[in-house]
Amino acid sequence: MAKGDDIQERLIQFGVQIVQLCSGLPRTEAARHLAGQLLRCGTSPAPDYGEARGAESARDFVHKLGIVLKELNESSIWLRMVQESGIATMSSVDPLRVECAELSKIIAVSIRTARTRMQI
Repeated sequence: MAKGDDIQERLIQFGVQIVQLCSGLPRTEAARHLAGQLLRCGTSPAPDYGEARGAESARDFVHKLGIVLKELNESSIWLRMVQESGIATMSSVDPLRVECAELSKIIAVSIRTARTRMQI
């Protein structure tokens, strides 16, 4: 499996876990709001990464990876809000926060690498 395939798979699994977390949240107004926001940003990195892999140029690739990183950063904040509000347990949110941070680091390094290669 190519490195890009591994990252794509991790992003897909991250999105699936976000869906599962949001599906299990209470049906309160606050929880529905947080779930809606988290669903939007937490499920978009995987298809956005797929778009980046099909980029038409190095500049387009970097731009699309930047979108992936922004969505992961937003996901991290919503996950923290879900956790700190007590709407979900630490044990259900912590693994997602860790994976989100790891994926963010991977994407950030990919952006730096691509930018460096563009300079050559």
